[in-house]
Amino acid sequence: MSFTSIPILDLAEAQEPATKPEFLKQLRHALMEVGFLYIKNVGIPESLFADVIEQAKAFFDLPEEEKLKIEMKNAPSFLGYSRLAAEITAGAADHREQLDLSTEHPLPSPSAPLHHNLRAPNQWPSAGALPRFRPVLSDYLTRMGAVSRVFTSLVAEAIHLPATAFDAYFDEDQQHKLNPHKDSMLTSYLLQATAHRGLQVQNLGGAWVDCPPVAGTLVVAIGQGLEALTRGACVSTTHRVLSPGAGEGARLSVPFFQGVKADAAFADLEVGGGGEVRRERRAVGDDVEFTFRAGGAARTLGEATLRNRVKSHPDVGERWYPDILREIRAEQAAKAEQKPQADEVVRGDGITHGSSLPAAKVEAH
Repeated sequence: MSFTSIPILDLAEAQEPATKPEFLKQLRHALMEVGFLYIKNVGIPESLFADVIEQAKAFFDLPEEEKLKIEMKNAPSFLGYSRLAAEITAGAADHREQLDLSTEHPLPSPSAPLHHNLRAPNQWPSAGALPRFRPVLSDYLTRMGAVSRVFTSLVAEAIHLPATAFDAYFDEDQQHKLNPHKDSMLTSYLLQATAHRGLQVQNLGGAWVDCPPVAGTLVVAIGQGLEALTRGACVSTTHRVLSPGAGEGARLSVPFFQGVKADAAFADLEVGGGGEVRRERRAVGDDVEFTFRAGGAARTLGEATLRNRVKSHPDVGERWYPDILREIRAEQAAKAEQKPQADEVVRGDGITHGSSLPAAKVEAH
Protein backbone atom coordinates (compact mmCIF):
# COMPACT_ATOMS: atom_id res chain seq x y z
CA MET A 1 0.00 0.00 0.00
CA SER A 2 1.34 3.46 -0.90
CA PHE A 3 2.26 5.84 1.93
CA THR A 4 -0.30 8.29 3.30
CA SER A 5 1.92 10.22 5.72
CA ILE A 6 5.56 11.27 6.07
CA PRO A 7 7.49 9.37 8.77
CA ILE A 8 9.28 11.19 11.60
CA LEU A 9 12.60 9.70 12.74
CA ASP A 10 14.61 10.60 15.83
CA LEU A 11 18.35 10.83 15.08
CA ALA A 12 19.09 10.43 18.78
CA GLU A 13 17.92 6.82 18.46
CA ALA A 14 20.67 6.16 15.91
CA GLN A 15 23.29 6.97 18.54
CA GLU A 16 22.19 4.28 21.01
CA PRO A 17 22.98 0.59 20.41
CA ALA A 18 19.65 -0.47 21.90
CA THR A 19 17.54 1.69 19.56
CA LYS A 20 19.70 1.86 16.43
CA PRO A 21 18.40 -1.38 14.79
CA GLU A 22 14.81 -0.16 14.93
CA PHE A 23 15.90 3.27 13.69
CA LEU A 24 17.63 1.69 10.66
CA LYS A 25 14.52 -0.39 9.96
CA GLN A 26 12.34 2.70 9.94
CA LEU A 27 14.88 4.59 7.83
CA ARG A 28 15.01 1.74 5.32
CA HIS A 29 11.23 1.93 4.92
CA ALA A 30 11.37 5.69 4.43
CA LEU A 31 14.16 5.38 1.86
CA MET A 32 12.59 2.60 -0.21
CA GLU A 33 8.91 3.41 0.05
CA VAL A 34 8.54 7.16 0.65
CA GLY A 35 11.66 9.11 -0.35
CA PHE A 36 10.79 11.76 2.24
CA LEU A 37 11.00 11.92 6.03
CA TYR A 38 11.25 14.28 8.96
CA ILE A 39 14.25 14.08 11.29
CA LYS A 40 14.44 15.52 14.79
CA ASN A 41 17.19 15.87 17.39
CA VAL A 42 19.78 16.54 14.70
CA GLY A 43 22.27 18.13 17.08
CA ILE A 44 21.77 21.77 16.06
CA PRO A 45 20.61 24.20 18.76
CA GLU A 46 17.06 25.46 18.39
CA SER A 47 18.48 28.94 18.91
CA LEU A 48 20.47 28.61 15.67
CA PHE A 49 17.39 27.52 13.71
CA ALA A 50 15.60 30.57 15.11
CA ASP A 51 18.51 32.83 14.14
CA VAL A 52 18.58 31.43 10.59
CA ILE A 53 14.86 32.10 10.17
CA GLU A 54 15.18 35.60 11.63
CA GLN A 55 18.09 36.49 9.33
CA ALA A 56 16.40 35.02 6.26
CA LYS A 57 13.28 37.09 6.89
CA ALA A 58 15.44 40.16 7.44
CA PHE A 59 17.16 39.66 4.10
CA PHE A 60 13.94 39.52 2.12
CA ASP A 61 12.69 42.59 3.95
CA LEU A 62 15.64 44.61 2.61
CA PRO A 63 14.94 47.22 -0.08
CA GLU A 64 15.14 45.82 -3.61
CA GLU A 65 18.15 47.96 -4.48
CA GLU A 66 20.09 46.48 -1.55
CA LYS A 67 19.32 42.89 -2.59
CA LEU A 68 20.24 43.60 -6.20
CA LYS A 69 23.77 44.56 -5.11
CA ILE A 70 24.42 40.83 -4.80
CA GLU A 71 22.37 39.66 -7.79
CA MET A 72 23.26 36.19 -9.05
CA LYS A 73 24.21 37.32 -12.53
CA ASN A 74 27.07 39.41 -11.10
CA ALA A 75 29.27 36.30 -10.95
CA PRO A 76 29.70 33.00 -12.84
CA SER A 77 29.18 30.96 -9.63
CA PHE A 78 25.35 31.04 -9.63
CA LEU A 79 25.58 32.28 -6.05
CA GLY A 80 23.63 35.34 -5.01
CA TYR A 81 20.17 36.85 -5.14
CA SER A 82 17.49 36.03 -7.71
CA ARG A 83 14.52 38.33 -8.00
CA LEU A 84 10.98 37.06 -8.58
CA ALA A 85 10.60 34.92 -11.71
CA ALA A 86 14.34 34.89 -12.47
CA GLU A 87 14.69 31.09 -12.29
CA ILE A 88 13.27 28.73 -14.91
CA THR A 89 11.84 25.31 -14.05
CA ALA A 90 10.38 23.00 -16.68
CA GLY A 91 10.38 25.91 -19.11
CA ALA A 92 8.38 28.24 -16.87
CA ALA A 93 9.39 31.03 -14.53
CA ASP A 94 9.32 30.23 -10.80
CA HIS A 95 7.33 32.78 -8.82
CA ARG A 96 9.75 33.21 -5.96
CA GLU A 97 12.78 35.18 -4.93
CA GLN A 98 15.77 33.40 -3.48
CA LEU A 99 19.31 33.74 -2.24
CA ASP A 100 21.83 31.00 -3.07
CA LEU A 101 24.73 30.56 -0.68
CA SER A 102 27.42 27.93 -0.52
CA THR A 103 30.37 26.71 1.48
CA GLU A 104 33.05 29.32 0.90
CA HIS A 105 35.81 28.54 -1.61
CA PRO A 106 38.44 30.76 -3.20
CA LEU A 107 38.09 31.74 -6.83
CA PRO A 108 39.33 28.98 -9.16
CA SER A 109 42.40 29.52 -11.30
CA PRO A 110 41.87 30.78 -14.88
CA SER A 111 43.04 27.41 -16.22
CA ALA A 112 40.55 25.36 -14.15
CA PRO A 113 37.60 23.58 -15.85
CA LEU A 114 34.56 25.80 -16.28
CA HIS A 115 32.52 23.90 -13.72
CA HIS A 116 35.01 24.85 -11.02
CA ASN A 117 33.47 28.34 -11.25
CA LEU A 118 30.64 26.91 -9.14
CA ARG A 119 33.02 26.66 -6.16
CA ALA A 120 33.57 30.30 -5.31
CA PRO A 121 33.10 32.96 -2.64
CA ASN A 122 29.54 33.88 -1.73
CA GLN A 123 27.93 37.19 -2.45
CA TRP A 124 26.88 38.29 1.03
CA PRO A 125 24.54 41.13 1.94
CA SER A 126 26.49 44.03 3.39
CA ALA A 127 27.39 43.87 7.06
CA GLY A 128 26.01 47.39 7.38
CA ALA A 129 22.57 46.20 6.33
CA LEU A 130 22.60 42.81 8.10
CA PRO A 131 25.52 42.50 10.54
CA ARG A 132 24.58 39.02 11.82
CA PHE A 133 23.57 37.43 8.53
CA ARG A 134 26.95 36.09 7.42
CA PRO A 135 28.08 34.58 10.75
CA VAL A 136 24.70 32.96 11.37
CA LEU A 137 24.34 31.43 7.90
CA SER A 138 27.99 30.34 7.81
CA ASP A 139 27.56 28.54 11.11
CA TYR A 140 24.43 26.85 9.81
CA LEU A 141 26.16 25.69 6.63
CA THR A 142 29.00 24.16 8.61
CA ARG A 143 26.74 22.38 11.08
CA MET A 144 24.40 21.10 8.39
CA GLY A 145 27.37 19.73 6.47
CA ALA A 146 28.22 17.58 9.48
CA VAL A 147 24.58 16.48 9.89
CA SER A 148 24.37 15.46 6.24
CA ARG A 149 27.51 13.29 6.46
CA VAL A 150 26.19 11.51 9.55
CA PHE A 151 22.81 10.95 7.94
CA THR A 152 24.32 9.66 4.70
CA SER A 153 26.31 7.07 6.63
CA LEU A 154 23.07 5.93 8.29
CA VAL A 155 21.43 5.68 4.86
CA ALA A 156 24.23 3.35 3.77
CA GLU A 157 23.76 1.14 6.83
CA ALA A 158 19.99 1.07 6.36
CA ILE A 159 20.36 -0.46 2.89
CA HIS A 160 23.02 -2.96 4.03
CA LEU A 161 26.10 -1.09 2.83
CA PRO A 162 29.19 -0.12 4.82
CA ALA A 163 28.73 3.18 6.67
CA THR A 164 31.53 4.64 4.50
CA ALA A 165 29.99 3.55 1.17
CA PHE A 166 29.33 7.10 -0.05
CA ASP A 167 32.52 8.70 1.26
CA ALA A 168 34.29 8.38 -2.10
CA TYR A 169 31.83 10.88 -3.57
CA PHE A 170 32.66 13.66 -1.10
CA ASP A 171 35.52 16.13 -1.24
CA GLU A 172 37.49 16.85 1.92
CA ASP A 173 36.45 20.50 1.55
CA GLN A 174 32.94 19.53 0.47
CA GLN A 175 30.81 22.35 -0.85
CA HIS A 176 27.33 22.56 0.62
CA LYS A 177 24.60 24.84 -0.58
CA LEU A 178 21.59 26.58 0.93
CA ASN A 179 19.00 26.54 -1.89
CA PRO A 180 15.52 24.46 -2.91
CA HIS A 181 13.47 20.76 -5.70
CA LYS A 182 12.91 16.14 -7.20
CA ASP A 183 16.20 17.03 -5.78
CA SER A 184 19.15 16.31 -7.95
CA MET A 185 21.93 15.31 -5.59
CA LEU A 186 22.13 12.96 -2.58
CA THR A 187 19.99 14.45 0.16
CA SER A 188 18.43 17.81 0.96
CA TYR A 189 17.30 19.13 4.32
CA LEU A 190 14.49 21.66 4.45
CA LEU A 191 13.93 24.06 7.32
CA GLN A 192 10.31 25.19 6.90
CA ALA A 193 10.65 28.68 8.28
CA THR A 194 7.01 29.75 8.33
CA ALA A 195 3.81 27.99 9.36
CA HIS A 196 2.41 27.75 5.84
CA ARG A 197 1.16 24.36 4.73
CA GLY A 198 1.93 23.78 1.09
CA LEU A 199 4.72 21.23 0.69
CA GLN A 200 3.27 18.01 -0.70
CA VAL A 201 4.75 14.65 -1.70
CA GLN A 202 3.25 12.38 -4.37
CA ASN A 203 2.78 8.71 -3.45
CA LEU A 204 2.81 5.76 -5.84
CA GLY A 205 -0.94 6.01 -6.27
CA GLY A 206 -0.59 9.56 -7.56
CA ALA A 207 -2.14 11.15 -4.47
CA TRP A 208 -0.56 14.23 -2.89
CA VAL A 209 0.39 13.79 0.78
CA ASP A 210 0.85 16.89 2.96
CA CYS A 211 4.25 17.53 4.51
CA PRO A 212 3.39 20.40 6.88
CA PRO A 213 5.84 22.19 9.17
CA VAL A 214 6.58 20.17 12.33
CA ALA A 215 8.32 21.99 15.15
CA GLY A 216 11.85 20.80 15.90
CA THR A 217 12.33 18.91 12.63
CA LEU A 218 13.98 19.12 9.25
CA VAL A 219 12.37 17.59 6.17
CA VAL A 220 14.74 15.25 4.32
CA ALA A 221 14.21 14.64 0.61
CA ILE A 222 16.07 11.80 -1.07
CA GLY A 223 17.76 13.09 -4.21
CA GLN A 224 18.07 11.54 -7.64
CA GLY A 225 21.79 11.15 -7.06
CA LEU A 226 21.16 8.74 -4.21
CA GLU A 227 18.51 6.96 -6.25
CA ALA A 228 20.99 6.47 -9.07
CA LEU A 229 23.94 5.50 -6.86
CA THR A 230 21.89 2.84 -5.08
CA ARG A 231 20.37 1.55 -8.34
CA GLY A 232 16.90 2.53 -7.21
CA ALA A 233 17.02 1.13 -3.67
CA CYS A 234 16.44 4.67 -2.39
CA VAL A 235 13.57 6.45 -4.10
CA SER A 236 13.50 10.12 -5.05
CA THR A 237 9.92 11.30 -4.80
CA THR A 238 8.10 13.97 -6.76
CA HIS A 239 7.01 16.89 -4.63
CA ARG A 240 5.53 20.34 -5.04
CA VAL A 241 4.69 23.49 -3.11
CA LEU A 242 1.29 25.15 -3.25
CA SER A 243 1.51 28.93 -3.14
CA PRO A 244 0.03 30.66 -0.09
CA GLY A 245 -3.44 32.07 -0.48
CA ALA A 246 -4.19 35.77 -0.66
CA GLY A 247 -3.46 37.52 2.60
CA GLU A 248 -1.50 34.60 4.06
CA GLY A 249 1.89 36.23 3.67
CA ALA A 250 5.03 34.83 2.06
CA ARG A 251 6.14 31.25 2.62
CA LEU A 252 9.81 31.07 3.64
CA SER A 253 12.01 27.98 3.46
CA VAL A 254 15.72 27.31 3.91
CA PRO A 255 16.83 24.17 2.03
CA PHE A 256 20.31 22.71 2.51
CA PHE A 257 21.64 20.56 -0.34
CA GLN A 258 24.27 17.92 0.09
CA GLY A 259 26.24 17.44 -3.11
CA VAL A 260 28.94 15.14 -4.40
CA LYS A 261 32.45 15.51 -5.77
CA ALA A 262 32.17 17.71 -8.85
CA ASP A 263 34.97 15.94 -10.73
CA ALA A 264 33.43 12.49 -10.27
CA ALA A 265 32.97 10.83 -13.65
CA PHE A 266 29.70 9.16 -14.56
CA ALA A 267 31.56 5.87 -14.89
CA ASP A 268 32.31 6.02 -11.15
CA LEU A 269 28.71 6.50 -10.05
CA GLU A 270 27.51 3.19 -8.71
CA VAL A 271 27.40 1.98 -5.15
CA GLY A 272 24.58 -0.53 -5.41
CA GLY A 273 23.38 -2.43 -2.37
CA GLY A 274 23.43 -5.75 -0.55
CA GLY A 275 21.66 -8.88 -1.76
CA GLU A 276 18.26 -8.11 -0.26
CA VAL A 277 18.39 -4.53 -1.53
CA ARG A 278 19.27 -5.72 -5.01
CA ARG A 279 16.24 -8.00 -5.01
CA GLU A 280 13.94 -5.21 -3.85
CA ARG A 281 15.42 -2.25 -5.67
CA ARG A 282 13.43 -0.18 -8.11
CA ALA A 283 14.82 0.34 -11.60
CA VAL A 284 16.19 3.81 -12.19
CA GLY A 285 14.48 4.95 -15.37
CA ASP A 286 13.84 8.17 -17.23
CA ASP A 287 12.66 9.90 -14.07
CA VAL A 288 16.29 10.50 -13.11
CA GLU A 289 17.25 13.86 -14.55
CA PHE A 290 20.16 14.25 -16.92
CA THR A 291 22.61 15.19 -14.18
CA PHE A 292 22.94 11.49 -13.46
CA ARG A 293 22.80 10.11 -16.96
CA ALA A 294 25.99 9.07 -18.67
CA GLY A 295 26.66 10.35 -22.13
CA GLY A 296 25.83 13.64 -23.74
CA ALA A 297 27.88 16.80 -23.41
CA ALA A 298 28.81 16.32 -19.75
CA ARG A 299 31.42 13.80 -18.59
CA THR A 300 31.46 14.68 -14.90
CA LEU A 301 28.91 15.68 -12.31
CA GLY A 302 30.39 19.16 -12.20
CA GLU A 303 29.91 19.64 -15.93
CA ALA A 304 26.33 18.37 -15.74
CA THR A 305 25.66 20.61 -12.77
CA LEU A 306 26.91 23.65 -14.64
CA ARG A 307 24.61 22.86 -17.56
CA ASN A 308 21.68 22.48 -15.14
CA ARG A 309 22.42 25.87 -13.62
CA VAL A 310 22.67 27.54 -17.02
CA LYS A 311 19.34 25.97 -17.96
CA SER A 312 17.68 27.22 -14.74
CA HIS A 313 19.28 30.68 -14.79
CA PRO A 314 19.57 31.78 -18.43
CA ASP A 315 20.31 35.36 -17.39
CA VAL A 316 23.53 34.14 -15.78
CA GLY A 317 24.16 31.87 -18.76
CA GLU A 318 23.83 34.72 -21.24
CA ARG A 319 26.46 36.73 -19.40
CA TRP A 320 28.99 34.04 -18.44
CA TYR A 321 28.29 30.87 -20.45
CA PRO A 322 26.77 31.89 -23.82
CA ASP A 323 28.13 28.84 -25.67
CA ILE A 324 26.58 26.41 -23.19
CA LEU A 325 23.29 28.31 -23.25
CA ARG A 326 23.20 28.10 -27.06
CA GLU A 327 23.79 24.34 -26.90
CA ILE A 328 21.01 23.89 -24.34
CA ARG A 329 18.54 25.95 -26.36
CA ALA A 330 19.38 23.95 -29.47
CA GLU A 331 18.77 20.71 -27.55
CA GLN A 332 15.46 22.05 -26.25
CA ALA A 333 14.38 23.12 -29.72
CA ALA A 334 15.24 19.70 -31.15
CA LYS A 335 13.33 17.96 -28.37
CA ALA A 336 10.32 20.20 -28.90
CA GLU A 337 10.25 19.25 -32.57
CA GLN A 338 10.30 15.54 -31.77
CA LYS A 339 7.32 15.47 -29.40
CA PRO A 340 5.06 17.79 -27.41
CA GLN A 341 6.44 18.64 -23.99
CA ALA A 342 4.52 17.04 -21.14
CA ASP A 343 3.66 19.09 -18.11
CA GLU A 344 6.26 18.65 -15.40
CA VAL A 345 5.79 18.79 -11.67
CA VAL A 346 8.39 20.74 -9.75
CA ARG A 347 10.68 18.44 -7.79
CA GLY A 348 12.11 18.92 -4.36
CA ASP A 349 10.78 21.91 -2.53
CA GLY A 350 8.31 22.45 -5.30
CA ILE A 351 10.34 25.31 -6.57
CA THR A 352 12.82 24.15 -9.13
CA HIS A 353 14.98 21.20 -10.16
CA GLY A 354 17.73 21.39 -7.54
CA SER A 355 21.35 22.19 -7.55
CA SER A 356 23.88 19.45 -7.78
CA LEU A 357 26.24 21.13 -5.37
CA PRO A 358 25.91 20.68 -1.64
CA ALA A 359 24.63 23.99 -0.42
CA ALA A 360 21.86 26.06 1.03
CA LYS A 361 19.16 28.21 -0.49
CA VAL A 362 16.94 30.75 1.20
CA GLU A 363 13.64 31.29 -0.57
CA ALA A 364 10.49 33.30 -0.25
CA HIS A 365 7.28 32.54 -2.20
